[in-house]
Amino acid sequence: MQRLAAQVLRNPVHFLAFGFGSGLAPKAPGTFGTLAAVPLYLLLAPLPLPGYVLALVLATLLGIWLCDRTARDLGVHDHPGIVWDEFVGFWITMLAVPLTWYWVLAGFLLFRLFDIWKPWPIRVADRRVDGGFGIMLDDILAGAYAWLVLQLLVRFT
Repeated sequence: MQRLAAQVLRNPVHFLAFGFGSGLAPKAPGTFGTLAAVPLYLLLAPLPLPGYVLALVLATLLGIWLCDRTARDLGVHDHPGIVWDEFVGFWITMLAVPLTWYWVLAGFLLFRLFDIWKPWPIRVADRRVDGGFGIMLDDILAGAYAWLVLQLLVRFT
């Protein structure tokens, strides 16, 4: 673990893919990665919708490259410590959601639920799509599912 931590902390690509080091958590790195995404979300949330969407697209494209490169360097497809995909998945969940602590908490819980549960087609994508795109895709889909549920909650509560 110390060797991996040293490798991640020394390499800027790995450092970003590991969510600024949050993916080094010994237990539940995806949850810690999602937690680390919250402060960055709070910085993105005030952007106008087109700016937020642009940031999301750029973060996704960057994530495909970061995750692919890190997975290849570590020799492990979708290493549990790679959590940039959780960042993007959470940010998708929070697209156009009111900025209050309870909606952030609801988004966090819904995203973690769908990311862990992996209902169809998330599980299929997780198993069949390789590379950086595959690492990102299951979290993009989990974020979309969580976004849909969160939007319904926002509209009807």
